[in-house]
Amino acid sequence: MFASWGAFAYRRRLPVLVTALLVVVAGGVWGLGVFDRLSQGGYESPHSEAAEAGEKAERALGSGGDVVVLYTVDEGTIDDPELGERIRGTLAELPGSAVREVTSYWSTPTPALANEERTTGLATVRLVDGKDGKTGSYERIADDLDVAGAEIDVAGTVPMRASMSEHSERDLVMAEAVSLPVVLVLLVVVFGGVVAASLPVLVGGAAVFGSLGLLHLIALFTQVNTFAVNVASLLGLGLAIDYGLFVVGRFREELASGGTTGVAVRRAVATAGRTVAFSATLLVIALGGLLLFPQSFLRSLAYGGMASVALAAVVSLSVLPAVLGMLGERVDRLAVPWRRKRRADPEPGRGWYAFASAVMRNPLWTAVPILVVLSLLGAPFLGTQFGTPDERVLPKDDPARQGIERLREEFPTMSGDNVRIVLDGGNAPPERRRVASFASAVSEVPGIGRAHVVGSRDGTVVLRAELETGTFSSRANDAVDGIRSLDAPPNTRVLVGGTTALNLDSLRDTAETLPWVAVLLVGATLVLMFFAFGSVLLPIKAVVLSVLSLSATFGVLTWIFVDGHGAGLINVTPAPMSVGTVVLMASVVFGLSTDYEVFLLSRMVEARAHGADTPEAVRTGLARTGRMITAAALLLIVVTGAFAFSSVTMMRFIGVGMIVALLLDATVVRMVLVPALLRLLGDASWWAPGKLRRLRRRVGVSGAGTDEGELESVR
Repeated sequence: MFASWGAFAYRRRLPVLVTALLVVVAGGVWGLGVFDRLSQGGYESPHSEAAEAGEKAERALGSGGDVVVLYTVDEGTIDDPELGERIRGTLAELPGSAVREVTSYWSTPTPALANEERTTGLATVRLVDGKDGKTGSYERIADDLDVAGAEIDVAGTVPMRASMSEHSERDLVMAEAVSLPVVLVLLVVVFGGVVAASLPVLVGGAAVFGSLGLLHLIALFTQVNTFAVNVASLLGLGLAIDYGLFVVGRFREELASGGTTGVAVRRAVATAGRTVAFSATLLVIALGGLLLFPQSFLRSLAYGGMASVALAAVVSLSVLPAVLGMLGERVDRLAVPWRRKRRADPEPGRGWYAFASAVMRNPLWTAVPILVVLSLLGAPFLGTQFGTPDERVLPKDDPARQGIERLREEFPTMSGDNVRIVLDGGNAPPERRRVASFASAVSEVPGIGRAHVVGSRDGTVVLRAELETGTFSSRANDAVDGIRSLDAPPNTRVLVGGTTALNLDSLRDTAETLPWVAVLLVGATLVLMFFAFGSVLLPIKAVVLSVLSLSATFGVLTWIFVDGHGAGLINVTPAPMSVGTVVLMASVVFGLSTDYEVFLLSRMVEARAHGADTPEAVRTGLARTGRMITAAALLLIVVTGAFAFSSVTMMRFIGVGMIVALLLDATVVRMVLVPALLRLLGDASWWAPGKLRRLRRRVGVSGAGTDEGELESVR
């Protein structure tokens, strides 16, 4: 199939190129409108008990305020009549199209809305949830809150998310501006020519631009978080460059062996193109597993990742073969001096060949220390903490973060960190004495301070319980469970909400879904790799090594981002891991690990199909792919590693994580551990039961780069 497509793409190269580029460009231009449809939030499970508690509390009390403004005076107090008049006037002039309700100390002189010294007073603003969400409403009033004679700090979830969106958009532009020139230079070094080096960048740019159109289409029907664009850019650019590297490298190899342009295109698509298709399919399945989670944030990341990966593969298998067919030998134009020397080398890859031989001389002593080190690196992950992203994901000097931190310090009851308890009596509110008795019982729960009634309406009573511990700590989680275990007042339903409960419910929903995602991911890997290589042990080995590499990566990230070792060096505040970011990283790293495994094994299988024994097949495969895999990993490190300098901790987490994962996987695991384990397994590496071999023949899928039946003939 792939060989036939390669031949077609060569024969019809101009129509294929024009059609593909028109679709990508048109989709990308239309996709620019996606930025007006992106949303924030979606980190919690929408149908959890905590979410229901929040909805009922809001109906009973009204929103506590999407935006909290702290007005502070340098001299005097906030009770100054002229100051109060100016503040009331400023708040009254906020547009009704953006603001639903305003409550302030100067309109309702509640003691809780001022500090003890009367130097700071609060105003809470409920926003209209319009077509561009509450973030859009906030942006329309953000510059209209200043009042002469007072300094302001702005807090609240909406300002925090607006700031996150602003930082992420700016970081995205910076990351691409920094990484693309570096990638182009590295490609020139790898390929030894400007023309060949520009082709993977062309594929990457087309994939990222075109994926905006797919995201725009998805956003018409469902909520898409703003970070979906960052993920699409990160994966689309990185993988498209990797895929382009594989296809262009194989095309030039076929030309160098004496093949015509048409034959070289056909063979490149049949071999490297097949690897690209398998890799993209595995990654799309891995990212598709995120769609099983209830949180819209995770589904958004799936949309961005799946769109960019699929498009990267499509462009690599359409635009690239067509362009290569047009270029032919001219792909080596504008070559650098060392390229001519390399083409004259009669034994390309002999350094990797010798390296593989050295590894396989003592495979056991090579494999065991690496396995031990990977296990030790993964150990910190066993004690990690998970939490919902809060203001700590923003830089320390960010105004939204500073406002939230000040609100939490000076007005703890207004910060939203407390537990909110809803007593739902249906049509009739619970009796007062029952409510008082329940509040007293809540106050006795370990980790909880005073619990008191904050409001009631239409049969619903709302309590607020003060947390005496960190919002995302295990003690806080135990406190929420403790409240939920209390006996409810007669004929009353108790719902526990608040930040801790939202995070706890989200974690539990995620934990319930994870096994199904793991089954999907591992099952797809085992099935696809079996049909690719016809072996039972190779897919199992690939899964085990990917899990080891992944655990080591998360162990390092826990040590830095949660435990705080070296956090100051990269300017991040230690905080619990975002479970959404962890799940995304797990899917991507697992898929990328399999990507390099497929590329490496495909050349080993080719050598095996042409008569090589196991050690020779391993040496040949590593000699043919070692340089390309390390180059691909280096390029992907540059693309994704640029996000390590992001101002938003979540993106910095991904950037650092990708650097660690790629360094471990593309060097230690694939280049050292895989050859050692294959040498230990010997000919058993290629074994499969007769029934499975016959099934594979009936399906008609052979190992990458082999003709049907070649591998079977050498078993």
